[in-house]
Amino acid sequence: MSVINLQGIWQLYNAARNITVDYAVPGDVHSALIAAGQIPDPYKGTNELDCRWVADEEWVATREFTLDEIGDGAYHLDIDYLDTVATVTVNGVKVLEAENCFRRYRPDVTKALKRGKNLVEVTLHSNTKVANEKQAAQPFYIPYSVSNNPIPNGNMLRKPQCHFGWDWNLAIVPFGICGRFDLRSISGAQLAESFDISQRHLDDGTVEIDLELYFHCNENQTVNFEVALGDQVEHHATNPEFEFYATKITLKVAEPRLWWPSGQGEQYLYDLEIRLPGQVEKRKIGLRKLELNTDKDDSGSRFAFKVNGREIFCKGANWIPADALPSRATPALTRKLLQAAKDANMNMIRVWGGGYYEQDFFYDICDELGLLIWQDFMFACSLYPSTDSFLKNVKWEASDQLKRLHHHACIAVWCGDNELLGALTWFEESRKNRDRYLVNYDRLNRTLEERVKQFGQSAIWWPSSPSPGILDFGDTWHDDSKGDMHFWSVWHEGRDFEHYYDVKPRFCSEFGFQSFPSLRLIKEFSESPDDLNISSAVMEHHQRNKGGNARIAETMFRNFRFPMDFGNFVYLSQIQHGLAMKMAVEYWRSL
Repeated sequence: MSVINLQGIWQLYNAARNITVDYAVPGDVHSALIAAGQIPDPYKGTNELDCRWVADEEWVATREFTLDEIGDGAYHLDIDYLDTVATVTVNGVKVLEAENCFRRYRPDVTKALKRGKNLVEVTLHSNTKVANEKQAAQPFYIPYSVSNNPIPNGNMLRKPQCHFGWDWNLAIVPFGICGRFDLRSISGAQLAESFDISQRHLDDGTVEIDLELYFHCNENQTVNFEVALGDQVEHHATNPEFEFYATKITLKVAEPRLWWPSGQGEQYLYDLEIRLPGQVEKRKIGLRKLELNTDKDDSGSRFAFKVNGREIFCKGANWIPADALPSRATPALTRKLLQAAKDANMNMIRVWGGGYYEQDFFYDICDELGLLIWQDFMFACSLYPSTDSFLKNVKWEASDQLKRLHHHACIAVWCGDNELLGALTWFEESRKNRDRYLVNYDRLNRTLEERVKQFGQSAIWWPSSPSPGILDFGDTWHDDSKGDMHFWSVWHEGRDFEHYYDVKPRFCSEFGFQSFPSLRLIKEFSESPDDLNISSAVMEHHQRNKGGNARIAETMFRNFRFPMDFGNFVYLSQIQHGLAMKMAVEYWRSL
């Protein structure tokens, strides 16, 4: 397999405003326009409002590349994190119509290529306009999270929902070519990059690793390859009968070194390599057995994770995208944040369902650090379509992500969504016709469940967060007897911190209390001394949770004397936040 990396500097053009700038791929369009001085930094002041027009326009990204010769094999583009509605052409030949940021696309471009100079062109259509068009085309209205999304109808697109705004995020709908963009050629026998890995932990302490490898082959031939797990090397051969075929192999590990979550043992990772002439596929594999215990007990039912036969107490946090602009969410920043989680004695991170399935380096770091992952599918706080075309798109998305991530030792559970059960009660349409919207929701949820279960017992499925359990559509915002719980009454309802003592969650997957960021960071986004006031226009704009600044102040006045200036108010808000978290964490751990 040969690979031509098409990342680097492209040209970005907008016809309506006659704008042409350099565009660093992978990266988002807003970052390119900021770098070129075409728009201000949306973080500063209220600049965000002056940047929203970017998402309403159509943009064209182009790059030339040269092929000295074209071989006999097949060529395809390898694209991921293409955000979101886009048309890709090669030398004027349309090769892809994309509409899902979470899929990996591999369009065949063999017939579009030519010797010498070639031109690849990506038309990035307006996601906001397409979202509105898709809503208008629905057989019935599908409500979106108005309280979080000042830009409407993001639920129509398979795109990070926080891009349309959230109670912590900018609302500018960033987009672009945000991931891999390669040209690949295949000739002879090639191993597909995605292959299935599962493990069985036997009673005698040994581990069996089952591999299902998929090969592409242009002709009838014997394929010789090696499988190496650490120092253990096996030689194999297979005779293909079809152009695309699979072969199964079992590796036995007699004295396994197990992978443990942080604080429980070592995070040993085996190097797995599949070697063919001219191709090597590599994975890092942690050997661990992971179970979720939801057995009934005197209080309701348990919610306990067991790793390698040992129950562990899960300590962690929810993960949102590391930056509002994808270009800034670098591997270095990601590692810094995840290391901070480990240093705070966390052992689980919940990848929250309104952002991304994170890039490969995120899960590699979590494997290395021993941070278990609660992985939401990317649906959050809205209702979603259940049309055939939408669900077909979701099937491809779920399959791509499961294939990519299932081998990671850190993946503990696949969860269907964030707060969609609660969303059934938030909208007038679903309250008036619960049956329709419940069935609509169940079709989506069932589609995801079926995909997860294709990966066997090694993949743990949980229908929603929060959820009382499979096929139970109850309310675990207030029911602490079973399932996982989201507990926001202290923050959203302005209750005293002692209210944390009123619930005994089996597993609290969301809770919190807000504070201001540090004064140093506030000064980075404020524009004048007059902004350093909790009721200034800039401070109110950066507070995305309605009434949030007043709630922080009201709670503060119950517990402390009035701070003497803004700097002390900011500092005291952080002390207050710490006290809230301390009270909840210490009590719940005591249970």
